[in-house]
Amino acid sequence: MPTSLPLQLRTLAAASLGGALLTLLHIPLAWMIGAMLGTATLAWNQFPVAVPSWARPAGLVFLGLSLGASFSGPVLTAVMAALPVMLVGGVLAIASGLVVAQLFTRLAGTDQKTGFFCAVPGGVVVMAVLAQEAKASVATVTLAQTMRVLVVVLTFPPLLGWLAPHGDFTDFTAAGIATWWPGLLAMAAAGLACALPLRQLGLANPWMLGPCALAIGLAATGHLPSAVPKPLVDAAQVAMGATLGTRLTRSFLLSSRRLAIAALISSAVLSLLLTALGVLVAWVSGLPVSALILGLAPGGMPEMALTAKALELGVPLVLGFHLTRTVLCNLLVGPLHRGAVRLGLL
Repeated sequence: MPTSLPLQLRTLAAASLGGALLTLLHIPLAWMIGAMLGTATLAWNQFPVAVPSWARPAGLVFLGLSLGASFSGPVLTAVMAALPVMLVGGVLAIASGLVVAQLFTRLAGTDQKTGFFCAVPGGVVVMAVLAQEAKASVATVTLAQTMRVLVVVLTFPPLLGWLAPHGDFTDFTAAGIATWWPGLLAMAAAGLACALPLRQLGLANPWMLGPCALAIGLAATGHLPSAVPKPLVDAAQVAMGATLGTRLTRSFLLSSRRLAIAALISSAVLSLLLTALGVLVAWVSGLPVSALILGLAPGGMPEMALTAKALELGVPLVLGFHLTRTVLCNLLVGPLHRGAVRLGLL
């Protein structure tokens, strides 16, 4: 597939147009969803699409800085106080995937091992790596996990924006600061330097986690030099949405129709199950319902953190839930799979 500059510019133009149109319609997470749909429209109609390889990592660097900037000292304290609830939420999300794996396996006709890694909401990259280690079908897991992220991205932002109660996020809200471009550029360079070793270690989402950790440290100690302006966050959304949209080619969606339908149905069931668990955990813990629904949502960490930011639903709390789940997936999914096999559950 050609990756010339004109092709990349055409793809980004379609992505930006889609984002702008959805912004005019006041759709939550408009720039990412619109960019995804705009790029997917080209891909579905068999036009070549391409996004510069640096676009998504660059967007994630600034997104990580923006998310980390919301962790002032008091906010970080409040998030750490909620850590037991985050651990419970992570375990519930993984266990829910185990339940839904049975449904996915029947619908998709895969072996049970592959079905398990397709259903657990642990992120596309994380689950693909774990599937490879377990000798499951990596291609099938990648497709199913990608479809799940797409389902969540297209449904959770508008539904939460229109239906969910907002709640009190005072404890998880930091005071805003002004943008100072020299400080922002220095943070971006330092964030990139933090991301590179994480990438060498094979960690999922290094481009976001490295800068995010840097910004959390600066914000929590009162040394944050600059905010990240909204246009840069919007540009990050476009880069992420366009990257997702390039995957939605006609061949991708139609060549594995049964698998796509299974992923769609199981993702919907998993979303409903985790939404119900989110409401229950919120009721028990006293934390805001909308943040718990988004914290347990089976979407990717960058996408769900962006949704929280766009809807002002306690970014640090939601990000904390997804960071905790990512860690637990790396620690528990492998042993859980082996234990389920021994017990005859898979």
